[in-house]
Amino acid sequence: MARDWLQNVKPDYDAIIIGSGLAGLTAANTLAKLGHSVLLLEQHANFGGLATWFTRPGGYLFDISLHGFPVGMVKSCRKYWTQEIADSIVQLKHIRFDNPQFSLETSFDVADFKRILKTRFQVAEETVDGFFSTVRAMNFYDDQTLTARQLFQNFFPGRDDVVRLLMEPIAYANGSTLDDPAITYGIVFSNFMSKGVYTFQGGTDTLLKRMRAELLRNGVDMRSHAPVEKILVDKKTVRGVQVNGRQIRAKAVLSNANLKATVLQLVGAEHLSREFLEETRAVRLNNSSCQVYLGIRNGEKIAHIGDLLFTSVLPRFDSAALCARNVTSRTFSVYYPDIRPGSSRFSIVSSTNANYSDWAGLSDEEYQRQKRGLIADTIAALEKYLPGVSARIGHAEAATPRTFLRYTGHLEGASFGTKFEGLKVSMGLPNEIQGLYHAGSVGIIMSGWLGAVNYGVIVANNVDKCVRERAAAKGTPS
Repeated sequence: MARDWLQNVKPDYDAIIIGSGLAGLTAANTLAKLGHSVLLLEQHANFGGLATWFTRPGGYLFDISLHGFPVGMVKSCRKYWTQEIADSIVQLKHIRFDNPQFSLETSFDVADFKRILKTRFQVAEETVDGFFSTVRAMNFYDDQTLTARQLFQNFFPGRDDVVRLLMEPIAYANGSTLDDPAITYGIVFSNFMSKGVYTFQGGTDTLLKRMRAELLRNGVDMRSHAPVEKILVDKKTVRGVQVNGRQIRAKAVLSNANLKATVLQLVGAEHLSREFLEETRAVRLNNSSCQVYLGIRNGEKIAHIGDLLFTSVLPRFDSAALCARNVTSRTFSVYYPDIRPGSSRFSIVSSTNANYSDWAGLSDEEYQRQKRGLIADTIAALEKYLPGVSARIGHAEAATPRTFLRYTGHLEGASFGTKFEGLKVSMGLPNEIQGLYHAGSVGIIMSGWLGAVNYGVIVANNVDKCVRERAAAKGTPS
């Protein structure tokens, strides 16, 4: 008989969380610590969304997400998770760039970037200081008409090399382009520039195991293999969800699924105003990604080539070319044994931004051929930095936008959620349906691990208020 993944599930909860990305996980933990009964539903076998991992025979283990986030994760994990998780966050000190315009290494913090701009790129000190002051002062409510391209033109006219240094890492971090609002670049850049780039020592598998243990300690009912089919709505008020053919009631529902899928597929047009539906349909999805996972055979070693290596053969930075199927730019995330203490294994993950449309219409035969080509080209590019590495690779496989669509359910495999206008729709959802909320990668500035965690907390506090108000109205304990 098929396993019942909802065995012993309760008929109702204070809150149901759809999806277990970092926003969903953090919201569930926050609500449970506030005393609410919480059901967390994940359609995949693994929790974590894009912040997860997978294994392959032979002892190969790969993290999915690009391993790098701002120092703010330390504070957020200490406050909303555990001190143990916060203590395992360590700095990546060797960030390399190699492209036709320059080749350099940086610790990726304010002091070092200012030094590089002033000495290597010969930018005037007042210009450098003015740029950093401007982006540091940016916030969500700033002018959205100023683009990143215009921001750079204001400070560094005609300096394609400076734009590449400042823009390329953020394009990989949240999918932003030169034509997106400057704040979607500036806020994320300022977060990283605070004190550099950090990662989780122990790997994403250890992080998720610790998070899962904390969620269970706090009483969260966690269910995998549980795809939500429908959000139940009656009289403009959320009533619960339908999952695996079963209806479960709740005072509030928080979706960590793709924003457009949540509104247009799980809720249904009949429950929403025409204006809100038009706004939602107009939201543009951000781009997706391709990744190539390379496992080094047990017992083999590779030289230290940096923790993050931003490589390109393009003459200058180009947002559109960054996503093209003909890969010219890629980031190598190198996992040395010290990332997973006690292990002697090395692995490398190559990440490239990608367009879903380039992969969606391929026949199965052509799709597999293109994936094999992607792997071969990636290994050839890596040989420049690790000569002879191909002989040391014991496992190689690729993920494309089709892969991310399959495993996350994100429309078009959108790794970075939506463009900036998605934030308004995400935040406005409870005004349309009482008790229904959304948290996830929206508006680009909310993309990435730190943004997901913090957005999950913000929305969880709104859910807490809603649950208490609905319980008080019924005269029942919250």
